[in-house]
Order: sequence, then C-alpha cells, then structure tokens
Amino acid sequence: MKPQRLFDCIDYQLKNAPLPDMFAGKVDGIWEKYSTQQVKDTVDQLAAGLLNIGISANDMSIEGRDKIAMLSFNRPEWLMVDMAVQKMGAVLVPIYPTTNVHELEFILNDAQVKAIFISDKMLFEKVQSIRSQVQSLKYIFTFDVLVDATHWKTLLQNTQPERISEVSIISQKITCEDLATIIYTSGTTGTPKGVMLSHKNIVSNVINCFEVFNDIQIQGERALSFLPLNHIFEKMVSYVYLFMSIPIYYAESLDKIADNLKEVKPAVFTTVPRLLEKVYEKIMMKGKGLKGIKKILFFWAVNVGDKFEINKKRSFWYNIQLAIANKLVFSKWRAALGEKVKAIVTGSAPCQVRLIRIFTAAKIVIMEGYGLTETSPVISVNRFVAKDRCFGTIGPLIPGVDVKIAEDGELCCKGDNVMIGYYKQSNLTSEVIKDGWFYTGDIATWVDKRFLKITDRKKEIFKTSGGKWVAPQPIENKMKESNFIEQIMVVGPNRKFTAALIVPAFHNLKNWCAKNNILFETQEKVIQNPKVIALYQQVVDKCNEAFNHVEQVKKFELLPNEWTIEAGELTPTLKLKRNVIMEKYFMIVEKIYSE
Repeated sequence: MKPQRLFDCIDYQLKNAPLPDMFAGKVDGIWEKYSTQQVKDTVDQLAAGLLNIGISANDMSIEGRDKIAMLSFNRPEWLMVDMAVQKMGAVLVPIYPTTNVHELEFILNDAQVKAIFISDKMLFEKVQSIRSQVQSLKYIFTFDVLVDATHWKTLLQNTQPERISEVSIISQKITCEDLATIIYTSGTTGTPKGVMLSHKNIVSNVINCFEVFNDIQIQGERALSFLPLNHIFEKMVSYVYLFMSIPIYYAESLDKIADNLKEVKPAVFTTVPRLLEKVYEKIMMKGKGLKGIKKILFFWAVNVGDKFEINKKRSFWYNIQLAIANKLVFSKWRAALGEKVKAIVTGSAPCQVRLIRIFTAAKIVIMEGYGLTETSPVISVNRFVAKDRCFGTIGPLIPGVDVKIAEDGELCCKGDNVMIGYYKQSNLTSEVIKDGWFYTGDIATWVDKRFLKITDRKKEIFKTSGGKWVAPQPIENKMKESNFIEQIMVVGPNRKFTAALIVPAFHNLKNWCAKNNILFETQEKVIQNPKVIALYQQVVDKCNEAFNHVEQVKKFELLPNEWTIEAGELTPTLKLKRNVIMEKYFMIVEKIYSE
C-alpha cells in the first residue's frame, strides 16, 4: 500500500527497515542519534503535549485548524515537530531563519499563528521583538535551553496515555487531501504568499522521486542535510530519505559543512548552485596555492574535466587522461566531500554547465532538477544514470507530472503535486492555475524531445528601447563561468542597450593584482583601477562572443560588496531580488546609460 500522509513514514520505516539513527545532530561536539522508535515515541508525546495546551483542529477546514510556526535552523527536532503537528491535526508554517522582522510579523499575523518553535537565542530575540504585534501568538518554545524561555521538552512531560490515544484517533481521520503545510514564499518581489500544500501534493512528489533516488543505490548509506527545511525542496527530499530508511544527519552550520561531510561520509546531499559554486571556488583556491608539479597537474586535470562530454563517444586518449586526472587530482575532491558521495542534487536556480561538467568528470554526479514551491516541488530532474542526463537541461519529467509549453513559451504543469492554492488569496490562485494547469512563469523548451530546458523567467525577460527581447539568465550564467565574477545582474529594460552590474570575485582578483603589481588597498578602491576595469572588459568581451548583438553586455559597473540575504538583495534560496538591487543601485544604473 502506498503512503498516504507524510507522517506515515514513521510506521512505514518501523515496519520495513527501522534505523538506529533515523536522525542525528551534533550536541556539544558529539553526534546525538535518534532511532526510529525514539522518533515515533517523541512525535506521539509531542502531539499529545500540543493537545494538552489547547492546540487543536476545531474542524478539518483550512481556517478551523490551528497554525504552528517553525523558525529554526536544520536539526533533528525540526521534522519531529513537523510530524507531531501533522498527526494532531494542526498546520505547520515554516519560516526561514533569515526572514526579516517585517516579513516575520506579516507571516505570523497572516496565518494567525498560535505557537512557534524556535531554535536558538538569536531567533528567540527576533520573535520577542515583535511579539506584542502578533495577538494570536500564545506560546513560544525553544530547542536550545534559554533563560526566560520555555523549552520544547516541557511538552513531552505529563502526557497521559489517553492523550496519546486521542492523537491516534485524530491522525487516523487525516486524509491525503488535508492541508499539511503553508509555506510562505518570499519571492523576488512583493508580499510573501502562503502556498498551501496537502499531504497528497507532497507525498505524490515523494513517491514519484523514489525511482530517482533508487538509481543512486544509497540503501545503507547516509544523507547530509543543510539546505533550509523551510524550503519544500529539502523537506520533500527528507521525506524521500525517511520512506527509504536513509539516515539523515544535520550539518552544524554552513561553515561546518566541510567538516561534517568528512565525518558523516554521506552518499547524497542536496544543494543550490550558489553553494556549489562556493565549493568549487574553494577547491580552485587550494589549487592556486599548490607549487610546482602539483599545481601543473591540478590545472591540467581541471582542463581535462572542462572537456568532458556525456552520452558522446570519447577518444581512447581522452579516457586515459581522465583516468589519470581522477586518480591523481579528482580523488582528493571526492575525499573532501566525504569519499562516499555518489550524487549531489541541485535545484532552485540554474547551475553553471561548466561546474556540472567538471564535477561529473570527477565522478561526482550533479543531478540538476527543477520545480517550484507550488509544485511540491519537483517537475523534472536529471537522473543518476548517464542516458537520462543532459548538460544544460533540467532533465526528464518525473512520473505523475504532465507539462505543456504555452504559445508564449511558458511552462505549465499538471499533476497531484500542484498546490491547493495561495492562502487567503484566491484571486492570485486563479491567475496561476487555469483548467488544472499551473503556469510556472518560466520559459521552457525541449531538448531531444525528452529533456526540459528553462531559458528564463517570463517576468525577467525584457525589451530594449529598440524593441528587442533579452533573456538575462543565460547571459548571467555564462558570465559567472569566469573566475573573476562572483555575482552579476544584467540590466536594460526599455534602455538602448544591455548592461550589467558585476560583483568581482575579490579573492581571485586580489591574487591577480599581486601578480600584476597592482596595489589592493580596499575593494572600493581596487574596482576603480583602470587596469582592473580593463581586465573585466576582457572577461565581458570574451563572454559576449556567445551571444547575439542585442544580448551582448555593452557597459558594466563593478560593485564593492557582495549581495546577501541579510542586506535584502537575495532571497533565502539565494536568487537575485532584482527590484531591490535595481532600487539600491539606481544611480549607478543611471550613470551607465547617461555616459
């Protein structure tokens, strides 16, 4: 029998392959593990504890069920709370830890959140700063032990057997059609929208992704989790792991990922392109620090990897070179990722083809996929098996998902994975779901009639004042292949030509300056140096060769600081907030077009 609800994963795992380490997280430097039975007992007691304090589902309507928020970094308690909330009939509202206080206040009020679970002191203080503005909020529970805060384990105390029996009765009445979560998408513009996803939405995606993960053959191996569980991508994949009895180990922090990879030795993990780029940048920095023959071998191997092709016949001589590169250089890359990594699944934004090519050559399969929060999320993904992968695409469709490409090129999706709708915003729901088809807002095409390829966001494509259309994403992705470009945003709507704002990769630029006897005092000063500007002109000119005249970047400005989530220029999934960046650098953009 197929699973119907997300929380069925516990009984499913207990019946088929119970684990001694269903979840594991670092506590005081030691991995604390939770067995499948421990997780079941904790989830049931927690659900009973929530009933004890009056959290309930007065009825199973969307409005009739209490909303519980989660504001926490990844840790074992996260999914335990998620499943407990599901089992007792309430609805989880996960919130990114990086969400600013204004958006946090909006979400808590919009969802009328009654209780919130928080990981640490910093986030506790963030909630306390707006608590008086959120009248519905009655309870705050923390995972860390904090002064003047209620620890979450108090809910596990004094839970009578009859309460646990009540949880069992409630959970049996929950159907696959019932609402499982409301996930607010910050998006690149506007007020957050609450995406309502049912058990059927997410479970269908979980089941349809089984074959994707079965191909990797990770039974008996571990997974490492560090992408925010607030994002449906990481949450859905986590439930794939749970139904497949793959232990989930939680990274301590982004800064500790390198250490945790070596400790956990996972076979698989998920990421976003920006983090993959940073991994590659660190590898390249180490390569540049090598001396003599080791340095020559390193960059020779990178060059070999740069020429790797998939599903095409490679010459005998190339295969010999690749085997040598793998033995002498790429083996060290795999060791740095924990030695056992078979595949890295990436999504959320387009990944540079060059990175996918080189990592694949190094026997680290990059499975780039595509989806949206509204589609639970996966629509398509490149598979582990080579014949089902194609560089530069987002892979074949997963089972159970249908797509069509509208006349204007917009990709539309239909299936059990498509959301119920936007919370309290039926007008917005009707704008994106028409006759059962969800309009993604992405422009797509087919490659070889089976691989989907996203060419741009419909809203991001712009017209120059000459009436020519420009798609910024392909240009930005090509430019970011340069070791000297950290971030870039193409501009030019209703302007006479295409231009760009560029954030240099300052660590590489600093090395270049040292080799060329150029003083690197500060980032602000170095980007004004004529020789540095000339370097970037060469980089831009080289990349421009790949595009037609109207798409070529005619002018650019270098910026001294990296765009960040904290400064509001990036979404929590590291996508550009184009409107924010345009507003912040309005005068610089005006300068580009006034000269």
